[in-house]
Amino acid sequence: MTIITQTPRIIIREFLPDELETYLNHFNDERVIEHIPKRTRDERITIFNIALSEYTGSKTKGIWGMFYADSDEFIGSCLLRPFGDTSDKLELGYSLDHKDWGKGLASEMAKAMVNHGFFDSAITEIVACTTVENIPSQRVLENAGLKRDGNLLRGELDLPFFSLKR
Repeated sequence: MTIITQTPRIIIREFLPDELETYLNHFNDERVIEHIPKRTRDERITIFNIALSEYTGSKTKGIWGMFYADSDEFIGSCLLRPFGDTSDKLELGYSLDHKDWGKGLASEMAKAMVNHGFFDSAITEIVACTTVENIPSQRVLENAGLKRDGNLLRGELDLPFFSLKR
C-alpha cells in the first residue's frame, strides 16, 4: 500500500484488495451518491479492480481511499484522472461518507490533491465539476483554489466547471 499524500488529519492512499466491501458500502448511502455519476454495483467493482491494477503505474492519476490518519477509519474516496484528450489536465473528483460532511475534510483533501497533481510538472491545470445544487462541493473547490469557469456539458447535465492553472 502506497500513501499518495497526507495531511494532519487525512491519509490518502491506495486501496487494499480486501477493502472492496468498504468501498462499495460507501455508495449505498443515497446522500453520498446524490451528486456523483450513477453506477451499478458491478460497475463499481470493475472501477475498484481497475484502480488496484493501475497502482503499479502512475502515482499522479488514480482512485484512492481517504482515511483518518489517527485511526485508519474510512472517510471516502478521491481521484485524479485525465481530463479530455490532453495529457496536461487532471480532473479532481471525490465523495465522503455522510458522517464526515461539514468537518472541513473535503477542503483539506482537495487542497492536498491539487498539490499532488501539480507535483507532476507535466500537469498544467486541475479541473473539477459538480452539480448546480451541490453548493458545499463548489465551496470545497473554491477553498482548494479552483475558480468557477462557466459550465461543462457532460452528457445531458450542465455542470458548474472549476479550474486552477499552474
